[in-house]
Amino acid sequence: MSSDFEAYEQDFGTLTAEITNKIGRIPKLGGEEKTQLVLNVDKQLEEVRELMEQMDLEVREIPIQSRGMYQNRLKSYKGEMEKLEKDFKRSRIAYSDEVRNELLGEDAGSSESQRAHLLDNTEKLERSSRRLEAGYQIAVETEQVGQEILANLHTDREKIQRSRDRLRETDANLGKSSRILTGMLRRSEVTTRLEDSEHTQCSEP
Repeated sequence: MSSDFEAYEQDFGTLTAEITNKIGRIPKLGGEEKTQLVLNVDKQLEEVRELMEQMDLEVREIPIQSRGMYQNRLKSYKGEMEKLEKDFKRSRIAYSDEVRNELLGEDAGSSESQRAHLLDNTEKLERSSRRLEAGYQIAVETEQVGQEILANLHTDREKIQRSRDRLRETDANLGKSSRILTGMLRRSEVTTRLEDSEHTQCSEP
């Protein structure tokens, strides 16, 4: 199971390295060339998201005693993913000095103001996204705890059931033993009375 996770890690490293390189190139481009590169990066980011979903599923299947280490590694990758997405959003509205001057000329200052406004909105969206992610993580952990509790309750129920079965079996054996002893006592009493009767008859003149 852990070998599958490590294979996903290698894919993650390769993809994120390519994305980082492309994000750095986006602000230097303009027009159709920039649009195509943005679409390409967006597609690769979606691949990374799907990859992390697979990694998350793999972590859930790892035994509890070994799961903590992989959860920490996955958490680190999620942080790296968030940084990539933030850098990507910034790169899409960023231009190199040369491209910005060519496109905007004297309006470059106004563009910087708009860019700052867009970045502020982007950061607000990212904070909301992080809160949702934290809520999801809590839900996942709660589900895991619930599953463990149910498993423990199932085990305890089986133990109680076995104890009840043994108790019923013991009661049945005790009842059988009691009946046997009662029968033996009755036969002993009958035998004693017969012996006493014979002894009395022999003693009479």
